[in-house]
Amino acid sequence: MNFLISFIVLIPLASAFFMGLLYMYSITRSPIPKGWFTLPALSAPLMSFGISVYFFVRLMEDATPITYRPYMWLSVDTYDVYMGFLADKLSIFMALFITFVGGLIHVYASAYMKDDAGYGKFFAYFNLFLSSMLLLVLADGPLIMFIGWEGVGLCSYLLISFYFEEPLNVVAGNKAFIVNRVGDMGFLIGLALLYFYCGDYGFDYASIEAKMASIPSWVIPMAGVMLFIGAMGKSAQIPLYVWLPDAMAGPTPVSALIHAATMVTAGVYMVTRFSFLYETIPDVGLFIAYIGAFSALFAALIATKQTDIKKILAYSTMSQLGYMFMAVGVGAYSSALFHVFTHAFFKALLFMGAGALIVMLHHEQNIFKMGQMRRFSPVVYVTMLIATLAIAGIPPFSGFFSKDEILLEVFASGHYALWLLGVATAMLSSYYMFRLFFVVFFGKNAHHEDGVHDVSLVMKLPLILLAVGALMSGFLGLPELLGGSHWMGSWLGEWGRRGLHVSHQTEWILIALNILVSLVGIGIAYVKFGQYDLRKMPAMKGVIAHKFYVDEFYDKLFVRPLSHLSEWFAIGVDVNKVDAIVMGLSRGFIRLGRLVAVVQNANVRLYAGVMILGISAMALYLIAIVR
Repeated sequence: MNFLISFIVLIPLASAFFMGLLYMYSITRSPIPKGWFTLPALSAPLMSFGISVYFFVRLMEDATPITYRPYMWLSVDTYDVYMGFLADKLSIFMALFITFVGGLIHVYASAYMKDDAGYGKFFAYFNLFLSSMLLLVLADGPLIMFIGWEGVGLCSYLLISFYFEEPLNVVAGNKAFIVNRVGDMGFLIGLALLYFYCGDYGFDYASIEAKMASIPSWVIPMAGVMLFIGAMGKSAQIPLYVWLPDAMAGPTPVSALIHAATMVTAGVYMVTRFSFLYETIPDVGLFIAYIGAFSALFAALIATKQTDIKKILAYSTMSQLGYMFMAVGVGAYSSALFHVFTHAFFKALLFMGAGALIVMLHHEQNIFKMGQMRRFSPVVYVTMLIATLAIAGIPPFSGFFSKDEILLEVFASGHYALWLLGVATAMLSSYYMFRLFFVVFFGKNAHHEDGVHDVSLVMKLPLILLAVGALMSGFLGLPELLGGSHWMGSWLGEWGRRGLHVSHQTEWILIALNILVSLVGIGIAYVKFGQYDLRKMPAMKGVIAHKFYVDEFYDKLFVRPLSHLSEWFAIGVDVNKVDAIVMGLSRGFIRLGRLVAVVQNANVRLYAGVMILGISAMALYLIAIVR
């Protein structure tokens, strides 16, 4: 039954292909009822989830990794690449929440997109996105993983620029695609280095790990840094984060899928998968941790001044990913994965709750044009409250357990500057999220010109299920201090928790401090925005409000020079040189053709005269020779 691993990937892939064909038929022949798209779109993640559960149960009984290699994909000299799939505790852990949370997002999207003309195309892209992410995590080697890695990049471009009639959406899609190509160049260099030194007879993860001792000492840090550059792009860390806020141009379910279950978690997964490499280069790990810490703080600062509800959540994703990279940087892989897991629930819930608000307000996204929304949909209000408490790190909500564990691991590692950055970010996270919550649900003097209507039950049901996850999922990592056994860290085995070197007293103090800073952030938000008068629209002034002018800096440093270089090449080289040579040759042939055309003109008399002249010349030549 090992072949079923491939079906976790193939089912959504086949569904995407089928819906693509249906959509092409619907736009070229005759319209097709939307139910024809809804059934395969929603059943694909459900079936993949069911198969993932099957392998989870098998791994519970026997932890031995399960592999399946259906065919050889590529063979060059001694190098054979198999299309290989791997079901171990890490890959199945990722597949479980990708399919479960992704499936709920699919259900939500079926209601969100029900009136969209591109309904079928949307779900074809959506299932392709899910399939690409599943291939990424279930691949048995980095090259097969790279197919999924590029697949999620392609799908993000297709979905971000889904409404391509609006030029800004196309620009946002291009930005995401190009920035990720920058990161992917680093990723490819890292893979090339590893292959050159250990890929001669197999390039799966097990083979690479087995040959680590034979790799020169300078190669491993270089490969580690290059691979992490790829993670910077996919997981939106400094300096390759600029695509993530603009990705909000796509439909809201796309934002939920990208931020909760698929693309942005790829970088964290990749670093964890290569843990055997990063454990040998702690200095590179510390570099990763500091990039994560500064990304977390930087994004949190920007989020405090944003007004677009989706962009606030986008920066919060970047910030939470920073926590995950802090954890993997200090070797706390299970802590990072635990936060990936809890984050999937509360971040999907936040984006889908935001989408519900946007639908209720006829696609209004400015939080200062909302207000009093608790009166119109109690379900959205309560579920958003649960998600906001979770991301703020308030017990007993899931984010408290996973974020507290990361901060505890960082503190125990002895990197106190990192820990302080994480604590400061925690306070800012509570502040900007409750700023959003208070303004949206309690803002006074709200004026909704077109009226407000509640969303359908199909949109509410996924919110309720995700709210349960945001409330309860943290108990899977309940620490011993609170009476648990940290089941998740124990189950993950080699990626599990390291031994902590802090006393229970210190741990209690750290927990109390984390809760205190979160409450301080909430308190400040309440004082400033608890009863905010929405007639006072805040001015978007200052460096933070303008996102530290990073986009403008990148525009001047990279975009404009490259644009000028492209124009120079297009005109100075292509037009003035290449075209001049080609056109010059063509004009020469034209002139030659005109000369030939003097005699090649279909005039029979001229042809007869030329023939007579030729015959006469030949006759005179022969007579001259005979004589």
